[in-house]
Amino acid sequence: MNTKASPTSFSRLAAAGMLMAGLLASAGAWADGSPVGLWKNIDDATGKPKALIRITENNGELSGKIEKLFRAPEEDQNPVCEKCEGELKGKPIVGMTILTGLKKDGDEYNGGQILDPSNGKLYKSKLTVIEDGKKLNVRGYIGMPMLGRTQTWVREE
Repeated sequence: MNTKASPTSFSRLAAAGMLMAGLLASAGAWADGSPVGLWKNIDDATGKPKALIRITENNGELSGKIEKLFRAPEEDQNPVCEKCEGELKGKPIVGMTILTGLKKDGDEYNGGQILDPSNGKLYKSKLTVIEDGKKLNVRGYIGMPMLGRTQTWVREE
């Protein structure tokens, strides 16, 4: 009987270990009410999914990047941000960072901004994790939080 692990079995074991560690890290973020993870944003007007956004944390600051768009077959599947200004103008929306600068403040994350690629505008933003980490209220506003709108995003992982 051969007791030595082959390089192939070792790499499979290592890959399985990394996958398990990633799943546990995601489950840990979900359990502690963190917004870190993958979210499906739901259009507040139509109730339909618009995109998948991955929220990450770096040095206590959250950011969110679009990973996928849900588009009708007749729509451009790889749109660019026509209405954005500056360096984002004409850039692909998939891969674009739309949430920046959010920091934990009690039960909320605020102090950041959210970009709406459909109109190219930046809004102040705040996030609140709800329903035991299964949903995220994302508020974009001008001036004061009461002057804005909220979308509810649904956790994907």
